[in-house]
Amino acid sequence: MKKGLEYTVRIEEMEFPNRAYGIVEDTKVYVKNAFKGQLLKVRITKKRRKKVEGKLIEVLEKAPCEIESKCKHFENCGGCSFQNIPYKEQIDMKSYLIQKLFKKHGLEMGEYEGILASPKSSEYRNKMEFSFGDSEKNGPLCLGMHKRESFYDIVNVDECQLVDEDYRKLLIKTREYFSKIDATYFHRKTHKGYLRHLVVRKGDKTEEIMVNLITTSQMKLDLTPWAEEIKALPLKNELKCILHTENNALSDTVQAENIEVLYGEPLIQESLLDLKFNISPFSFFQTNSLGAEVLYKKVREYAGDLKDKTVFDLYSGTGTIAQIMAPVVKEVVGIEIVEEAVVAAKENAKLNNLNNCTFIAGDVLEKVSSIKQVPDVIVLDPPRAGIHPKAIQKILKYNPKTFVYVSCKASSLVEDIPHFLEAGYKVQKTCLVDMFPGTGHVETVILMTDSGSKAKK
Repeated sequence: MKKGLEYTVRIEEMEFPNRAYGIVEDTKVYVKNAFKGQLLKVRITKKRRKKVEGKLIEVLEKAPCEIESKCKHFENCGGCSFQNIPYKEQIDMKSYLIQKLFKKHGLEMGEYEGILASPKSSEYRNKMEFSFGDSEKNGPLCLGMHKRESFYDIVNVDECQLVDEDYRKLLIKTREYFSKIDATYFHRKTHKGYLRHLVVRKGDKTEEIMVNLITTSQMKLDLTPWAEEIKALPLKNELKCILHTENNALSDTVQAENIEVLYGEPLIQESLLDLKFNISPFSFFQTNSLGAEVLYKKVREYAGDLKDKTVFDLYSGTGTIAQIMAPVVKEVVGIEIVEEAVVAAKENAKLNNLNNCTFIAGDVLEKVSSIKQVPDVIVLDPPRAGIHPKAIQKILKYNPKTFVYVSCKASSLVEDIPHFLEAGYKVQKTCLVDMFPGTGHVETVILMTDSGSKAKK
């Protein structure tokens, strides 16, 4: 095999989260966004000693489980990879892939409780970050998602199935408005241009909408006419605020340097498990509200009887897990690196009349050792990269009876688990929660308890 050449590959197996492989000339060829049973035309892109990677060029034969995607953008858009699989098969596939991942790493899952489905398999997202750009060099302005396997090209997604009709109306109106006035988009190579992102957030229960236009400061435009057109849209849900955020960072991550309120107040509210949460423009909140209720019920169940107990909620975000547990615990302490999220967590605790929550701003690695309380239960909900090994060692020194680990990236989770096993814990239970229908992602929740091992210090 040579780089650049094309081969026919029959996909024989899949791996978490979105890789699959077939055998060509006695060598595994890995391909993204492929399914077992497909016959593909693949171009070799990387050839190393023990690994060959290829790019999908054409599907010659579909997999037995494949159907036609309901989304017309599926073939080109990089937002979804499982839209062409029936939902029941999607969650079965995720369950299989996570079990296979644990087995590959020689890890026990304890009592495996399977996968819990999302209450909604489409139009479930409460936040969507659309990008400005073009689909071809010097082409017309686009507003949507990145093209599949492309960093620069953007695909218009007027009929995206992950969000409801209000999102689609807001996207189309915004693209039409800025196309009319020939506004430039921020080019990721030259770092020149004005328009960057359109971020839309909605409370699934409250039906409140936040619209946030992200630009650079390279132009000065009067955005009042755009805001007026947005306000005039016939939306099903309630438009609570329109914001303009300036972000001049070179990275593609949405950051806030200056926020201008064009309409309303800069927050919306959501309700989870009978608690209220104020959501600010850049505070973290689970993107599937109804799925989050399923997830947090499982976390609360795994934490066990919490009466008169102390709980640490590490990587606490806006404090949702902490506050869901607060009504029945003695005290809960949360640590979160994003200061805005900590401010929101404190405000939300007041909103819900919870006076036994303490939230600390800072990196878990630096702050966890300073907590004087002794926890009975520690809940871990880290970012996709998992937990820094040094932070794990500091966390383990508290010797709680119970850990509940919530992971949005199981490949990071399986790297972290051995540290807990070496310290004398065992995986008691594992459950998956599908928070991301149409994609290969899934939340993994594990319960780890003190095994009584002498290795524990």
